Amino acid sequence: MTMRPAGAADLPFLERILLEAFNWSQPRFTLDWVRSDPAARRYVDGFPGPGDLGVIALDEEGEPVGAVWGRALPAERAGYGFVAPDIPELTIGVLPRARGRGVASALLAEIIRRAGESGVRGLSLSVEDGNAARRLYERAGFEVAGRHGGSDTMLRKITPPPARRPVP
Repeated sequence: MTMRPAGAADLPFLERILLEAFNWSQPRFTLDWVRSDPAARRYVDGFPGPGDLGVIALDEEGEPVGAVWGRALPAERAGYGFVAPDIPELTIGVLPRARGRGVASALLAEIIRRAGESGVRGLSLSVEDGNAARRLYERAGFEVAGRHGGSDTMLRKITPPPARRPVP
C-alpha cells in the first residue's frame, strides 16, 4: 500500500468514501444523497481549501482503496465533529474490499504525521455510538471532547515535530 496527497481531482472517490463513512453500520444513505445533501456536501465541496489536508491509500495496483481528509470549516458551516475553525475535522473510510488490512490505521497515522508537519494543532472527528472504529481512533490518540446526540466528538492534539538544528 502506498499513500499520496488527496486533491480536487479525487472528488468522486471522496464522495464514495464519505458514503462508506455515513453507512458504517448498514446502508442508510445513497450516493445521490451524498451529492445533494448540504450537510454531506460541506465535507467535499471546495476541497482542498485553506487549512484542509488529505491522503489517499492505494493498493498494489495503484487503485484507491481508502481516504482520510480534514476540512478546516468555519463555525457557521461546522460539521458533526467540529471543535474549532483551525482544527480540521476528519472523514475516513476504506472500501469494503480492502478492510481488515490496516488501511484505516495507516491512513490515520499518515494524516497525523502530515498535520504535525503542517503546524496543525489538532484533528477532530465524530463517531456514532456503536461504531467499532472508535477503538481505532482511541489507539491513534483521539479523546472525547464533546457529545452531540448519539455521537462523540473526538480530538487528537498534535505535537509539532522538534525543530531541526542547523548543521554546522
